[in-house]
Amino acid sequence: MKGNSKQLALLGTSADPPTNGHLALLEGLSKLFPRVITWASNNPLKTHSASLSQRQSLLELLVKDLDIPNIEFNQSLSSPWAIKTLQIAEQLWPDAELVLIIGSDLAPQITHWVQPKDLLTKARLAIAPREGWPVDEWDLKRLKEMGGTIDLLPLNIPATASSSIRNKPNTSHIPKAILQVLIKENLYGLSKTTQ
Repeated sequence: MKGNSKQLALLGTSADPPTNGHLALLEGLSKLFPRVITWASNNPLKTHSASLSQRQSLLELLVKDLDIPNIEFNQSLSSPWAIKTLQIAEQLWPDAELVLIIGSDLAPQITHWVQPKDLLTKARLAIAPREGWPVDEWDLKRLKEMGGTIDLLPLNIPATASSSIRNKPNTSHIPKAILQVLIKENLYGLSKTTQ
């Protein structure tokens, strides 16, 4: 994939909080695509534990700590609706081939997103397999029937879920770059006593 210099990988995430899964995904995408853009957003299907500005700061800190030249943080793409994000991306990078990155856990949901057919014609869809969430062939068939061009990424993303951390804090699933911030700000039930 890295051969196509016009491809732009777009990874929006709730980052509630960012996990080692996010870390692995960003590292993996940086090897597959010439440019990777990420941002924090509100997911209309979820209730968030931290504010968008807190999650944005955490994700930005993670990207800075990664220090990989082709990964960028750009909060201007943030929207609860992927179609809106793609419209913003089209204006920012009119010559790019947009590739919307999602985890395999989201593949069944896309048909219920706002304007899914438009979304699938504006961007390729690249699915990152997450441990514990196999890609269903039926979901892929439906997305292709709606006009989608689908890529299954050759990545193996660990089964660390933000929801697990919110329910039962486990510091081993949290990137070192943000752990101290979570403890200092007493986010997600983490405090000095949980270290």
